[in-house]
Amino acid sequence: MAVSYYVGMPCVLVSPRLRPLVVAFLLLQGYVRLSCCGSRVEFLPGFEGPLPFHLETGYVAVGESEAIQLFYYFVESERNPKEDALFLWLTGGPGCSALSGLIYEIGPLNFKIKAYDRSLPEFVLNPYSWTKASSIIFVDSPVGTGFSYAENLFAYETGDFRQVQHLHQFLRKFLISHPEFISNPIYIGGDSYSGLTVPILVQEIMDGNDDGKSPAINIQGYVLGNPITDPRFDQNAPVPFAHGMGLISDELYESLKRTCREHYQFSELSDVECTNDLTAFYQCISGLQTAHILEPLCGFASPKPGEMFGVRRSLLVHEPTAPELGCRTYGYTLSYSWSNNDNVRMALRIRKGSIGDWQRCNSGLRYKSDISSTLQYHAKLSAKGCRSLIYSGDHDMVIPYIGTQAWIRSLNHSIVDDWRPWMVQGQVAGYTRTYSNGMTFATVKGGGHTAPEYKPEECFAMFERWISQETL
Repeated sequence: MAVSYYVGMPCVLVSPRLRPLVVAFLLLQGYVRLSCCGSRVEFLPGFEGPLPFHLETGYVAVGESEAIQLFYYFVESERNPKEDALFLWLTGGPGCSALSGLIYEIGPLNFKIKAYDRSLPEFVLNPYSWTKASSIIFVDSPVGTGFSYAENLFAYETGDFRQVQHLHQFLRKFLISHPEFISNPIYIGGDSYSGLTVPILVQEIMDGNDDGKSPAINIQGYVLGNPITDPRFDQNAPVPFAHGMGLISDELYESLKRTCREHYQFSELSDVECTNDLTAFYQCISGLQTAHILEPLCGFASPKPGEMFGVRRSLLVHEPTAPELGCRTYGYTLSYSWSNNDNVRMALRIRKGSIGDWQRCNSGLRYKSDISSTLQYHAKLSAKGCRSLIYSGDHDMVIPYIGTQAWIRSLNHSIVDDWRPWMVQGQVAGYTRTYSNGMTFATVKGGGHTAPEYKPEECFAMFERWISQETL
């Protein structure tokens, strides 16, 4: 049976038996230089027995002179990989490894949380992995993140737009080396800082299709969780969020609105009264875990307020030195013990000498933040009929849901399914609203900054329904 390859507006029919010939033709014509290799991983240290899912790891060469080697983990859909969507997932930061998304959020494995004494951490299966509904590529991006590396120092210079270009190259090369997925629906997703790169990457892919880049990518939409989008909305949301959650007094809130004129960031233009009110605000929330205000702040250094709300847009989380068992951050430290183990690196096919110590989040990237807002990209993608799911853990004070709601409203699209609860197992899992531009917004009740980490069952139900084009 012939299948359709997406090429802008028209479709080209290609028999599956001819796919290898198509790939060979593209290579011979110079459309793409195949600098990609991956290996099947059947056994992983820390997991007993063969993996019950298809895992592949490898590198794709991108950038000028192909000096950048982006490392990826690829998990095929556990349902129907021939027809299910292919999902490219970007972890935030910038500089946080794809392993975070794979192990702590939406992948098929979770660390077994127990006391370890220099022994290798163990895995348990995640029953709510998003790979039960789609194939997912987890990529260490930008260069310098996780196991991704560059072959010269100059290539480590990167930034928002350069990262997007490299990811665009990555995806087309990945599809050339995996032609069986070329006709599958393709989505891009991520959370936190990825809110600045995902919409631009989707736009770049669509533009590349229009320009005739090969292979054409069957891009259908994107998914973003608690995404950075625009400072006018994101940076002004924590104060009203804190008031709504009962974290600051009515009097301080009213004073902040008056003295700061509803622009709640420290700046050289702030008058003395506004500065004093902001100082009082940060003192009120200083003992909170801002990624999830109900969780304890234990053995864990959160970003400082100035770094979190505008002075520095990076949302990197500094790792704890000695977290206690029972703290969420204890689970984060397990990734260091596991990823820096020689047997693990051998199983993952990590190239010897390519990096030193693995870091969950690399705060030393030579990275230029050159995107301030992605609102215009959301508007352009909407005009092209691109589907999108924007979700927010409703207990996140880093990028609060009320700011995300506000920028979505600013796009001025009409509502086709108004505010209502969405349910899982007969219980309210959050609230949702859908717009005429194909954008669905959803809150995740009780979720934090990386919502699937806190509410895995609910987030999987949300994703599975949306990716299957069902209502939440």
